[in-house]
Amino acid sequence: MDFDPFLLSRIQFAANISFHILFPTISIGLCWILLYFRTRFTLSGNQDWEFAYFFWVKIFALTFALGVVSGITMSFQFGTNWPGFMEKAGNVAGPLLGYEVLTAFFLEASFLGIMLFGKDRVSNRVHLISSILVAVGTTFSAFWILSLNSWMQTPDGYSIENGVVMVEDWWDIIFNPSFPYRLTHMLIASLLTSAFFIAGVSAWRARQNVDGPATWKVIKTGVFMAAVLSPIQIFVGDLHGLNTLEYQPAKIAAIEGIWETERGAELTLFGFPDEKSGKTHFKIAIPKAASFILTHDWDGEIKGLNEFEGEHPPVAIVFWAFRVMVGIGFLMLIVSWWSVFSVSKKSKKDNQLMLRILSIMTFSGWVAVLAGWYVTEIGRQPWIVSGIFLTEDVVADHPAGMVLSTLIAYLAVYGFLLISYISTLRYLSSKPARSLLTLQQKAQESQAMHTHPIKTVEGDS
Repeated sequence: MDFDPFLLSRIQFAANISFHILFPTISIGLCWILLYFRTRFTLSGNQDWEFAYFFWVKIFALTFALGVVSGITMSFQFGTNWPGFMEKAGNVAGPLLGYEVLTAFFLEASFLGIMLFGKDRVSNRVHLISSILVAVGTTFSAFWILSLNSWMQTPDGYSIENGVVMVEDWWDIIFNPSFPYRLTHMLIASLLTSAFFIAGVSAWRARQNVDGPATWKVIKTGVFMAAVLSPIQIFVGDLHGLNTLEYQPAKIAAIEGIWETERGAELTLFGFPDEKSGKTHFKIAIPKAASFILTHDWDGEIKGLNEFEGEHPPVAIVFWAFRVMVGIGFLMLIVSWWSVFSVSKKSKKDNQLMLRILSIMTFSGWVAVLAGWYVTEIGRQPWIVSGIFLTEDVVADHPAGMVLSTLIAYLAVYGFLLISYISTLRYLSSKPARSLLTLQQKAQESQAMHTHPIKTVEGDS
């Protein structure tokens, strides 16, 4: 069987980015939640919040480590499989990736050590400052990476000399037309992912009867965050869609499965796009709704895929990935609002259904983010930088067998690491927590004996 090295290289990059994005998606949001826990402890002195902080900082460190390792692999991909990208666009990509390392990575890695190992070694103030710096550093990391990715989607501030991108205006490159929407959308997605992550893990702990004094505080934090952020994300998503319609109309046409340019375009809720026939079979649609949503005009014009013959993305995967993303988003909205109502009940027994659903939704953010990234990245095809360089023009000339073997190796390693991550998370979450009263009693005994204050253990949340 003959394999296409170009297709294999694309699959390999997709596998790398799919695995990598899982962990920054959690760490970007979780660091701000940790800062919230630390702030609540500082302001109230309630030890529950400190227990939550030290439990979740371990999970944050594990997640951060896997994100760093998989991110290094992503950088290698540019040199091994896509050298043409750095040759042609390295004047933009190189500095932006460098800024991410200088302004974010070292900041995160340095002060995470204090957060993780500073218990009884540094003051609460130092813990609080470290939490702030790690949260800021992680957000800076997202800022630079999304600036580069957005520039690849909607390039600006450049000129082309001898087939190479030259920087004309760094401000226009960094703050390119889609960057504000993409950054906001991703940051909220990370917070939503983390909200369901902490709520789901804590719900599982409660169901296993290993919950500690802070578990229900963490559940409430997660569901209230999700309840507030879900409608905001829907609004930001609408703004992002309007921006995409203006700068990447072919992507919108694929998302909506619109083949012919038309006014008053219908919104297809369900269907099976067929590129060969140029139709969407068995579709269920709402008349004129696509035009209204995308242009805010019932008779607004939407360009069809046939306007971009040979220069539009694969339709089916973009069409379905978008619907998965939106479906999970609305499910998050419903579950979070219902959970806010349920968690207000004082009887934990009445909340068993809520705990079960939150447990199921633990990794729902991963599904939504992966679907969203597939829409973003596959929706840009056939371009590596929209309207400038084709993806097939920057791929390395490797034998198909070599690319296939490394792809299999990557998949095996990533599968092992993902199973190990979830297993470690389950192990940490399965440890019974001590009661707050017992901890307070032991702390008082420790102080009376003039020894060091008692340390909390893994699982004290």
